[in-house]
Amino acid sequence: MKTLTLAAALLAITLGAGATVAAKEFPKETPEGLVLTKSKVADAVYIRPGVDFSVYNRIAILECPVAFRKDWQRDQERKSSVRVSSKDMEEMKAGLSAEFRKVFVDELQNKGGYQVVDTGGDDVLVLRPAIIDLDVTAPDTMSAGRSYTLSESAGAMTLYLEVYDSVTGQLLAKAIDRRSDPGMAGTIQWRNGVTNKADADRILRRWAKALRERLDEVHGKQP
Repeated sequence: MKTLTLAAALLAITLGAGATVAAKEFPKETPEGLVLTKSKVADAVYIRPGVDFSVYNRIAILECPVAFRKDWQRDQERKSSVRVSSKDMEEMKAGLSAEFRKVFVDELQNKGGYQVVDTGGDDVLVLRPAIIDLDVTAPDTMSAGRSYTLSESAGAMTLYLEVYDSVTGQLLAKAIDRRSDPGMAGTIQWRNGVTNKADADRILRRWAKALRERLDEVHGKQP
């Protein structure tokens, strides 16, 4: 029951937006022994059978690496007048990585009461996240004379999350999900660094909140 509850946590990392990949396109079991769990809200979720997740009361969050979609930089320069340097991309990746930790710590520790730690222990669950295929529709490079861009969506990104036991290092679960910024019901908006950050925060917050709420279920906490 507790295994299925944490499965629900990872399944609910997204709330239904973004690209969805049919479960049949994923193998039913990973080389590590994790089993694919059916889901209507996430692209793929794998759980190690028989794990009791209720023994974990503290959480360690590893640094979240970020990778842009292939050819994103080239496509940006080809379709717009905005020139994006490698330095600009590194700054955007670092900013999103820091924002990931900020949002997840706030949701899991401040709102959920799960102490976020930097060391292992018998009751420590390790989250190893990564954001891949980042696609920012209108990057703000903060350059002189920069322009503002009109678009319906701020972009999209994919979360790849692995969950480990901190003592044994055993992989307990993993989830993959892609989410797109839905915009405002088809409304075209100005996009800049401020709006991009706000849109990214909404996606991160929904991932973190979904995980926190399902962890609450594991520990029998009332909503």
